[in-house]
Amino acid sequence: MSSDPWGRVDETGTVYVRTADGEQVVGSWQAGTPEEALAYFERKYEGLVVEIGLLERRVRTTDLSAKDAQIAIDHLRQQVDEHHAVGDLEALKKRLDALVSAVESRREERRAAKARQSDEAREAKEKLVVEAEELAASEQWRAAGERLRALVDTWKGLPRLDRKTDDELWHRFSHARSAFSKRRKAHFATLDAQREEARKAKEKLVAEAESLSGSTDWGTTAARYRELMQDWKAAGRAQREHEDDLWNRFRGAQDVFFQARTEVFAERDAEQQENLTRKEELAAEAEKLLPVTDLKAARAAFRGINERWEAIGHVPRDARPKIEGRMHAVERAIQDAEETEWRRTNPEARARAAGLTGQLQDAVDKLQKQIDAARTAGNTAKADKLGRELEGRKALLDQALKGLEEFGG
Repeated sequence: MSSDPWGRVDETGTVYVRTADGEQVVGSWQAGTPEEALAYFERKYEGLVVEIGLLERRVRTTDLSAKDAQIAIDHLRQQVDEHHAVGDLEALKKRLDALVSAVESRREERRAAKARQSDEAREAKEKLVVEAEELAASEQWRAAGERLRALVDTWKGLPRLDRKTDDELWHRFSHARSAFSKRRKAHFATLDAQREEARKAKEKLVAEAESLSGSTDWGTTAARYRELMQDWKAAGRAQREHEDDLWNRFRGAQDVFFQARTEVFAERDAEQQENLTRKEELAAEAEKLLPVTDLKAARAAFRGINERWEAIGHVPRDARPKIEGRMHAVERAIQDAEETEWRRTNPEARARAAGLTGQLQDAVDKLQKQIDAARTAGNTAKADKLGRELEGRKALLDQALKGLEEFGG
């Protein structure tokens, strides 16, 4: 018979293991010595130790599910309970019991983690729903559309909730997206209709602009082009594929007209500038007639200058007042000289002036005598009144004498 601290082999070859409940039969060994029998069943025990150790490591360091861990524990426990090994089986049972506790703790931790994850997922999805519902009312079509697509991607990356909660949140989320899509579709449908109306309106504007491009009615046509430009701006934008082409045609027609007008105006401006130079020469020639010393010669010379002036065409508008003012000044000076000469040589006017002067002189002399008589009589008030009248008559006499001097005597 052979034995060790955890087992023995009796004389019949039966192998026993010692447990807290007493000896338990492990098996029968007939093929060798008792020592070999114990060694064999001790190796089986060591195998159980290794398997339990591996399971402990898997539970501690891997994502082994609680279900799979429990199956493995039950399998090992069955082997321990069947007493087919020699060793400290109680120690193995305690390790298996500890594994059960560890698995249960892991299960609770995972349940708690899953609950937290579910709460976080629900909170995240609720935020997504709220934001989607806010975006549903937005008119920032591109930005809001891109953001909604990003929210969908975020939603897909979140864990599923319980069916009821997940379905309710998804329904709200999907409804918000649909509402936004419906509004955006309606907006762009309206925009398309407006752009089609704009295209039709601009087609008409282009047709008129092209029909006017050959006009030589510069002022009227330029004004009409300004009106067409205002109508163009008011029409709004056409579809992108039409807008640029319409604008190029519209602008091109204007360019043809304004280029032609520019060329004509440039030629006209050059001609008017030359006219201005010629008129400046005539104005300088006319100004040499002043001051007028020989009225007849000045009048004849000015008439000839004016005939040459009238034969010259227009000058630039901004220069017209100044150059015409110079000629008018000469003309007025000659007219003033003519009027002075007429007054000087008109016998009737001279006679009238001399008669008026004589009458005023008589009135002054008469008033002076009346004043002297009043003062002699001591009538100071009458003398003062007649004195004031005398001052008025003297003033008129001075004017008459100056007028008479213009007639040369």
